[in-house]
Amino acid sequence: MGSRISRRRRMSSQEESDRDQANSNSRPSGTATGTGTNAEGSSSRPAAGSASGNTSSSSRRILQRSSDGGWVSVSLERTSDEEPELDLTTILRFLIQSGQVRVVRSRELGLSGLFGDDSGDEDDDDDFVPAARDPQCNTASYTNCCHDIEPDTNGLDKHDLKGEILTASGRRPTAQRPQKNSSFIDMLNKREIGMLKHLHFTSGDRSEMSTGFIPNCMERVASYHHKAFCGQFSQSGDVFITACQDQNIRIYDTTGNRFRQLKGVAARDVGWSVVDTAFSPDGNFVIYSSWSEFVHMVNVYGAQETHVALDLCPMDRRFCVFSLKFSEDNKEILCGANDRCAYVYDRERGERTLRVEAHEDDVNCIAFADCSSYILYSGGDDGLVKVWDRRTLSESYPKPIGVLAGHSDGITHIDSKGDGRYLISNSKDQTIKLWDIRRFSSDDAQEQTRRAVANQSWDYRWQGVPRRSQRKQQLLGDSSLMTYRGHCVLHTLIRAYFSPLFTTGQRYIITGCATGSFIVYDILTGKKVAKHKQHKSCVRDVAWHPYDNVIMTSSWDGKVGRWYYKRSEPDLVETSVSGDEGNTDTTSNTETHPQRTSGLRDRLRSALGSRSSHE
Repeated sequence: MGSRISRRRRMSSQEESDRDQANSNSRPSGTATGTGTNAEGSSSRPAAGSASGNTSSSSRRILQRSSDGGWVSVSLERTSDEEPELDLTTILRFLIQSGQVRVVRSRELGLSGLFGDDSGDEDDDDDFVPAARDPQCNTASYTNCCHDIEPDTNGLDKHDLKGEILTASGRRPTAQRPQKNSSFIDMLNKREIGMLKHLHFTSGDRSEMSTGFIPNCMERVASYHHKAFCGQFSQSGDVFITACQDQNIRIYDTTGNRFRQLKGVAARDVGWSVVDTAFSPDGNFVIYSSWSEFVHMVNVYGAQETHVALDLCPMDRRFCVFSLKFSEDNKEILCGANDRCAYVYDRERGERTLRVEAHEDDVNCIAFADCSSYILYSGGDDGLVKVWDRRTLSESYPKPIGVLAGHSDGITHIDSKGDGRYLISNSKDQTIKLWDIRRFSSDDAQEQTRRAVANQSWDYRWQGVPRRSQRKQQLLGDSSLMTYRGHCVLHTLIRAYFSPLFTTGQRYIITGCATGSFIVYDILTGKKVAKHKQHKSCVRDVAWHPYDNVIMTSSWDGKVGRWYYKRSEPDLVETSVSGDEGNTDTTSNTETHPQRTSGLRDRLRSALGSRSSHE
C-alpha cells in the first residue's frame, strides 16, 4: 500500500461526510482512524475468531529488551479459555475496504520526519496546509497564501457584462467618471433640490450609495445545539428559514426589523441532517431534502400543518438530494442527487416526470437559468458545470446543450444571475468562477478537467487543502470569464451567490468560508471588498436580504448571525460613495452588539426608498 490512498469517491455522498468529520474531530489523531460505523450505520466490528485459528492453545515468541541492554527471546503462551488472537492484517484490510479507516500522509498529522525521506520533500504537491477544524478554525496560513492580490481581469475587461454591471450598480466608464466622488450627503442634497434626473433615486443610485455600507457587524439571532446547515430568505425577504442537524426546520418572520419565530417543523425521514431547503416563489411552501428517497414539502403559514412527502422513485437504495429548487411558475421541483442524476418532480401530476444521468459523480448543485424554467444548470463532483434545455432533454438521450470546464475539483454550489446567461460556481479547488453560457468549453477542455479531478488525492471533508490548490494556475481551455480566490472550501458544500439586484446591482459575489467568515468579492475586479468573521466554525450558507442591507450567516457552530452596517467613525463623518472598486480585506473581530448606530439604518432606508413605490 502506498503512502496515500485516493479520496473516497462514490463510497458515500458529500453530505454524509459531516458524520465522518464529527466523529474524526472527537478522536485523537493517528495515521489510521476509524468511524465506528460504516456507510450504512451498521456495526464495523469483525466477528471474533474470524481471522484466527480455533486451537485450544497457542504460543509465539517475541524479542524483549533485558536489564543489561541486550535482547532475549520470550515465549508467550495462551490458555484455552483466553480469547483467540485476531490477525491484525486481516482486520486492517477489512476496515480499509469498508471505508472505516483512512490512510493519510505523515505531514497531514504533523509527523514530518518520522517516516523516512517523505519529510524532506517540502514542495510536494500533495502536502497539506492546516485545515479548518471544529470547533476552532485555524486556516491563517491558507488564507494568506491563497489571497489573489492581482486577479486576472482580461476575460471581463472587454466583455459586455462589465458594462451591464457598471450601469446596474450606478458606476460609469472611467473616462466619464467625475473627478470628485459624490458623498452620501451630496446625493441626498441633489435629490432634495431636484438636481437628479428623477424625483427619486434610480436603481443605479441605490446601488452606488450602498457601496459604503456593506454589513460589518453581527448580532446573534439564533443559537442551536447542533450544526446549522441552511439559512435562506424568501423572495420577498419577509421570511427566513433555517435547517439544523437537530432535524428541525425553523421559520422566522423578518418583516421590518423583526426576527421572530413563526413556527418550527420537525423534519421527517431524516438521515444525518437536512441538507438543503428552498422556498416556493410565492413564499407559501418550503421543501427540504435529506438522506431519503423523498423530498418533503411543508406550508409556511396557517395553524394547520401540511406536510407532504414527494417520492422521486430513485433506483439506488442509499439516496440523498443535495440540492433542490422550485421552478418560477411553482409547478415543478428540480433536484440533484448522489446517484449522478438530476430529477424533475411535477407538483400538479404528483409524480416524477424526468430522471437523467447528468454527471459522472454526485450532482451537488442545480439551478434554473431564469424564470422561463427551460434552461437548467447542474454541477457535480466531476468538476463540470452542464447546461440543459428542457425542450430537447429526454431520459433516453441525456445530452446537455453545453459544458463549462475549468475547475480542477468538484463543484459545491452554483448560482444563476437570473438572466439566462451568466452563473457562478463554487468549487473544492478553492475558487469561484464566473461563466457565460454563450462560451462553452471544448472537448479537450472537458478532458483536462476530468484528468485534474481524477488526479486529486485528498478529501476535503477532513483533510487540509493541498499546497497545489494555493497556486494560481489555469487549466488549458478554461472558458470562464473570471476566477475569484481567497476563501476556503472544506468540510461541506459551501454556498456562493450573486448579491441582490435591488440594493447592489449584483456587483458582488458573497460566499461562506470554512474559516468561520463570509467574504464579498467585487465581480469586475476579483478583489475582496469585505471579509468578516464572528463564527467559530464553518459558515456553510449565507443570505443577502433582497431589499434590505442585511446579511445572514448560518454556521456549523450552531449560530445564526444577522449582519448590519455599523460605522466605525463618528456619525458626523461623511462616507464617500465612489464608483471605484475598493479592495478592503478586513476581518471584523468586534464584539456583537444588538444596538445599531443611532439613526443610521433609518436614514439609509429613507434614502434608498420604499421598494413598494420604486420597484
